[in-house]
Amino acid sequence: MLKTFDLVLIGVMTATAAVTYTIKHRAELKLEEVHRLEAEIKLEKDTIDLLKADWALQSQPNRLERLVKAYNEELKLQPTESTALVHAKELPMLKSEVPVPDVTEAKVSAKGATVASAKGATAASAKGAPDTKGAQATAKAQPIPMPAPRGEAEDADQIETGSVEE
Repeated sequence: MLKTFDLVLIGVMTATAAVTYTIKHRAELKLEEVHRLEAEIKLEKDTIDLLKADWALQSQPNRLERLVKAYNEELKLQPTESTALVHAKELPMLKSEVPVPDVTEAKVSAKGATVASAKGATAASAKGAPDTKGAQATAKAQPIPMPAPRGEAEDADQIETGSVEE
């Protein structure tokens, strides 16, 4: 009986050695992959540093001035005038601020009906959804903004600024 117990222990030791070797082999493969990725990261960082240095060289003011003088006849560059800039009032509206057109009113008035019957049709269709009526009334109440014409008497002190982000 001692021989079978020894054989079982030898089998367990062999299996443990095989599992240990497999784990060690996988760890070495992962370590090689880590070294490869570190080398790629270093290469990318070096490339970024090289591109930054190249950008600094290409965008030097004295170099750009020489290029402007050399190609002035072909490009005909002019300084930007202050009147070429737009004011905040002249920028387009956000999509969320654009008034929603009333489709029901347009269809009814296109058939020759009066505006009063169009409002009645809108009110009748809004009975099932009370929020729709409020939204339509809000959409009708919003005026469509037009850009301010240039050259009219505008106060330079009254510059409006706004964010285009929602």
